Amino acid sequence: MAAPREAPERRPFGRRFLTDPARLFQHNAWDNVEWSEEQEASARSKVQENSSQLLPQDKQEEYEVNAKRYWDDFYKIHENGFFKDRHWLFTEFPELAPNRNPSQNGDSVHEFSNKEESNNEGLGSCENGHCSLETRAENQLNLIKSTPKICTEELATQNYSERNRSDGDYPGSSASYRILEVGCGAGNTVFPILQTNNDPGLFVYCCDFSTTAVDLVQNNAEYDSSRCFAFVHDLCNDQSPFPMPDVSLDVVILIFVLSAILPEKMQSIVNRLSRLLKPGGMILLRDYGRYDLAQLRFKKGQCLSDNFYVRGDGTRVYFFTQDELDDLFTTAGLEKIQNLVDRRLQVNRGKQMTMYRVWIQCKYRKPAAPRL
Repeated sequence: MAAPREAPERRPFGRRFLTDPARLFQHNAWDNVEWSEEQEASARSKVQENSSQLLPQDKQEEYEVNAKRYWDDFYKIHENGFFKDRHWLFTEFPELAPNRNPSQNGDSVHEFSNKEESNNEGLGSCENGHCSLETRAENQLNLIKSTPKICTEELATQNYSERNRSDGDYPGSSASYRILEVGCGAGNTVFPILQTNNDPGLFVYCCDFSTTAVDLVQNNAEYDSSRCFAFVHDLCNDQSPFPMPDVSLDVVILIFVLSAILPEKMQSIVNRLSRLLKPGGMILLRDYGRYDLAQLRFKKGQCLSDNFYVRGDGTRVYFFTQDELDDLFTTAGLEKIQNLVDRRLQVNRGKQMTMYRVWIQCKYRKPAAPRL
């Protein structure tokens, strides 16, 4: 029997579940870690250093113009190793399954940290800005390839226009509870919702900038067109239509999505998503916080503008403060329910690595319609 590990100074957030018993206690994480003034000053200094040399404007325009191609390439590379078990969503965001028994699946907020965010292997990828939560998986996506579906934005636009000519006739129009995940990727969030939320009135929409990503969702064995509608959508294009009308959604999910968008376009996107919500509907967000490990590991020459960087694969990422997100959502007319920073210490004892992660989690609600 392995010797018991020494008690840490802080209670670990959770242990990473490993099949190798010899490595069982090599990965630990602590939540709500307070940073010293010295640590914050060091992080600020690293950001000033890696931001001191901005990419030329013509290069920045190239990354914006070719953003779709970079994300398509990303999903082509990672299609079979991208999906993560995100049943933790229902602890963090119970709005995704309002009638769910809290004991269902045995998940807890502690296990949420463990399953996804404590993946310390392959963290060399953080040098390009991709870190564990949004890109590295421990559970592979099992794809069953069927006849490829046509999901170009042009065809989708045509279909939406035809559907919306008939009043109230659109995908999910008969549903009583509608959820939209923006930036669905390979189905990281959609499939746990479909598996866990058994509400017969549920309908889930999911969209992504990448045609490749939407193909992955549609070709997954768990995809159920009677309960879900996946479509290609460019958030930055105000003329790109949604399949559902305004004031029709109960929840909009943004998981590591807003950070991938050009900062000057964020407000118009949040405004547009806000219009989709019913009174009382909510936007749920989890994204990168300022001075996260991924930001500190960028090198000179990868910075596009303040706290906005390009990764080695051409995809981009922004690192938020709480106030910035609060301004975006309140300007869109939403009320703050939650806006918190999750500062977490991750330790890989085997590799003798100590990593500080910073994420922000938000819930903002559309005010209820005033009574007449």
